[in-house]
Amino acid sequence: MKQRLLELLGVEFPIIEGGMAYIGDGRLAAAVSNAGAFGQVGSAGRTLQDFEKQIQIAIESTNKPVGVNLPIGEHSDPRERVEMILKYKQHLRAVSISAGNPRPFIPVFQEAGLPVMVVISTAMHAQKAEAAGADILIAEGFEAGGHNGPSEVTTFALIPQAASAVNVPVIAAGGVADGRGLAAALALGAAGVQLGTRLAATVESPAHEQYKQALVAARAEDTTMIERSVGRVTRVLKSPYVAEVLAFERTQPSPDELYPFIKGEKNSIGALQGDLQHGFAYGGQGVGLIHSIPTVEDVISSMVEEARRTLQNLPTL
Repeated sequence: MKQRLLELLGVEFPIIEGGMAYIGDGRLAAAVSNAGAFGQVGSAGRTLQDFEKQIQIAIESTNKPVGVNLPIGEHSDPRERVEMILKYKQHLRAVSISAGNPRPFIPVFQEAGLPVMVVISTAMHAQKAEAAGADILIAEGFEAGGHNGPSEVTTFALIPQAASAVNVPVIAAGGVADGRGLAAALALGAAGVQLGTRLAATVESPAHEQYKQALVAARAEDTTMIERSVGRVTRVLKSPYVAEVLAFERTQPSPDELYPFIKGEKNSIGALQGDLQHGFAYGGQGVGLIHSIPTVEDVISSMVEEARRTLQNLPTL
């Protein structure tokens, strides 16, 4: 499965960049691809014009395979983004779909020659996505930063169950931030891993320096969940603003009442402006393994080397 993943994505290492809202820009995607992994331009939090600009930056900044992420539920009408992706299909290697029903979009991208990755959070969802034609599954555990599946299945439990349920490559996401996580994911049956929070804290990341330093300082228990009061689960860094959101959620607001507090602009304030007094920033539980702000190349190379050492040094039973 790992070899199949590498062939589908055309990469050297079984590591992909998650589709991070605001953070997953063209420069970061190109840096990930140049390091031998698979970079993706995220469309969440972007206007259609900026999405195109970031795709252009990515394909102009690397001659390695690069892709895009389309969170369906984040856009009132995803068709414009779909058309934009198809416009650049000759320059893209694959598309990942999240936050919505991928079934109508899978054949559209595949007919354009683009393999499709689908984000899932349970083994049942994995089977449904495979039946719908997904080429690769991104199994995202509850540890991950950002929006998570409502079933709240952890990565360690999800990966072997999903891998046993399907016959396509499964990528482990959620809580992975170093080579030990990559080695563990492979041992659990995954073909590779997806990184989000770890890549947000890199030199090439567009995240504000205050956000990056918050990631370095945070422990796993410094993340929490918001939006539970309206049936969603979103993992973020604890902050003064998040404390206010949670206090408001305890009053049981309606979705419309809560929306002004959790809309994308509030994420932009935290992530791009570094203002955690007036906005929030995503962070997965793997944040406790982040102690510096290296280059993307250093992250990927050290992760691969540590995974190799870990697998080689495992004692025999």
